[in-house]
Amino acid sequence: MGWLYLLLLIIGIVCMLLIDRRFRLFFWSDPAVALLITAVGTALFLVWDVVGIVAGVFLRGEGAIATGIILAPELPLEEPVFLVFLVLCTMIVFTGTARLLRVTSREERAR
Repeated sequence: MGWLYLLLLIIGIVCMLLIDRRFRLFFWSDPAVALLITAVGTALFLVWDVVGIVAGVFLRGEGAIATGIILAPELPLEEPVFLVFLVLCTMIVFTGTARLLRVTSREERAR
């Protein structure tokens, strides 16, 4: 049961990528830019985490569903995977919303 959280995060990432593939919103629209945005976004969130850890704000909780693998003090293996999931979800929602707004705007102008 110690790998459940990591497994669920990976399943979530795969599901988001399937949505992305279906609608060509982010990675399937421009893979190079999407990879850059994902890497930079994840890195910025990791820096934020490290600052929070150093300040004593972020602490790792013990959980039966976590792997227990620690990358750095108070930074579990699941954290960077979660941050990739967070950036991916955010960008798919952002690009999907932008597309919907463009379509709605075009339909309004056509009336």
